[in-house]
Amino acid sequence: MTTPSNPQYGRRETRAEISDILVEANVITAQQLTEALKSPGKPGRKTGEILIEQGLITPTDLARVLSIQLNKPLIDLQQRKAQPGALRLVPEAMARQYNVLPLEIVDGVLLIVTAQPENMQALEALSLQAKMRVDVGIGNSEDIRRAINLSYRSIDEIEKQVSRIAPPATEPRLGRDAIPVGVEDDAPIGRVLDLLVSQAVRDHASDIHIEPQETSLRVRYRIDGILHQLMSLPPNVHDQLISRVKILAEINIAERRKPQDGQFSAKVDGKEIDIRVATIDSACGERAVLRILDKTVALFTLPQLGFLPDFLDKYRQMVNSPFGMIAIGGPTGSGKTTTLYASINELDQNERNIMTVEDPIEYRFQGINQIQVNPRAGITFASGLRAIMRHDPDIILVGEIRDDETAKIAVQSALTGHLVLSSIHANDAVGVLFRLLDLGVEPYLVSSALIGVLAQRMVRRICPHCRVPYDPPLAEKMAYQEQMGEEQVEFYHGAGCNFCANTGYLGRIGVFEILAFSDKIGHMLLTGSSSDQIHEQALKEEMVPMMRDGMLKVKEGMTTIHEILRSVFSVGQRKSQT
Repeated sequence: MTTPSNPQYGRRETRAEISDILVEANVITAQQLTEALKSPGKPGRKTGEILIEQGLITPTDLARVLSIQLNKPLIDLQQRKAQPGALRLVPEAMARQYNVLPLEIVDGVLLIVTAQPENMQALEALSLQAKMRVDVGIGNSEDIRRAINLSYRSIDEIEKQVSRIAPPATEPRLGRDAIPVGVEDDAPIGRVLDLLVSQAVRDHASDIHIEPQETSLRVRYRIDGILHQLMSLPPNVHDQLISRVKILAEINIAERRKPQDGQFSAKVDGKEIDIRVATIDSACGERAVLRILDKTVALFTLPQLGFLPDFLDKYRQMVNSPFGMIAIGGPTGSGKTTTLYASINELDQNERNIMTVEDPIEYRFQGINQIQVNPRAGITFASGLRAIMRHDPDIILVGEIRDDETAKIAVQSALTGHLVLSSIHANDAVGVLFRLLDLGVEPYLVSSALIGVLAQRMVRRICPHCRVPYDPPLAEKMAYQEQMGEEQVEFYHGAGCNFCANTGYLGRIGVFEILAFSDKIGHMLLTGSSSDQIHEQALKEEMVPMMRDGMLKVKEGMTTIHEILRSVFSVGQRKSQT
């Protein structure tokens, strides 16, 4: 066995320095290099790390230069997949520790991809672990981390743990009122749940669905708004897994028939994760949904949400109003809370008292007073909002308007000199107005309190790693032309790569509809005009329909016509008939 003490891993005196190659390739100037190396920092840092930290080069730039310097291949992990045999030679923990991906075995040599090819300790440890010689390919450090998440799946380990706990399939399942045993922290079922949560976090899933079927237990992840089946487990695992979830969430383990809610925390790859749990009885047994809230994910800014420049200016004018009410409408999972957070994050938190009442508190702000809804303690949206009014607030965020009492208090707060931001379930901007009326708010109060309404959906963003031009079907082209009144010269989609699991999409952006409340619309609301009539007036006042905003994002190459039709078509169809 040859270890990395071989001269091929060492520094050659004749090798060109990274800094020289970067300057020769016009990636940076000599002056930029000199200034960067003068900056104080931690001792022992390499030139490439300093330049990346200062934003002068990208990890991809560094990988290209290292490839030239060391005469090693530059590996494109967008297109190359790790072989299962290579992955088995290096444990996941070691791959994460050194940020290396075992790619393939060629002629008895293990090829690994690394961003630090001169880390002698790592290469020697990997060679000893694999019991074979290690060769090096160069990769982008960020790409390697993503590839590790994609390559090391928890499915095999979950099946291994399940084999230790699941009785033969011929055994009857536990009775509906039986309480299973074996749910201690170190039991195999505990390990199964840990693996399910860890894999969900690495896959950037927002929810885990645990669903009993007639002959199996289905586990699905919601990723970028779409449910994907992870695996099917033996039905006998169901009772223990649900009980483990309920114990962690401090839910009554003996109660099977009533819906219950709870939450617990976990730590995955050094990140703090909050997990909301909801259980409900179904025909095949109790099902659970685990909502994953990553505390370490940075808040989105309004531009990052996908607002086009004109929309952004219009919405910011509304948010910067001294008082009044802004309502954000959309179905569950449309990103309403994310937009609310991005909105208050832009407001002055030093000179104004900002208070929120939420269920749950998904992100903690410095300088903002946040209140968690807790029905057991008598804190509901309505009672919390009523209590907030006695604490001299300037700006109030109400997580969701669900009932008539909350709606009326929120509107009254907006009429008494406060800026109120809230979300409400409604299909579109005009629908928000009528939803408030349905909740018992008088039309004259709605017309007096509202500054404006934002309705939204979330659509999948084209994967930037495999974005290419394509020719969409004729029906999609016609839908685009109907909305835009023009033929697009070039459309884009994702061809599919490793980073997007060959879906062509990676991440999501918002599609918006902004209704600035006017005197004319207020008068129409007071006189009992229909939703179609108010919508027609809003269009005359230059409201851009949600469908058109989506097609504008298609034109910019952000998403596809298929995504807009899938997510926004029902809204656009209703409006196209008005």
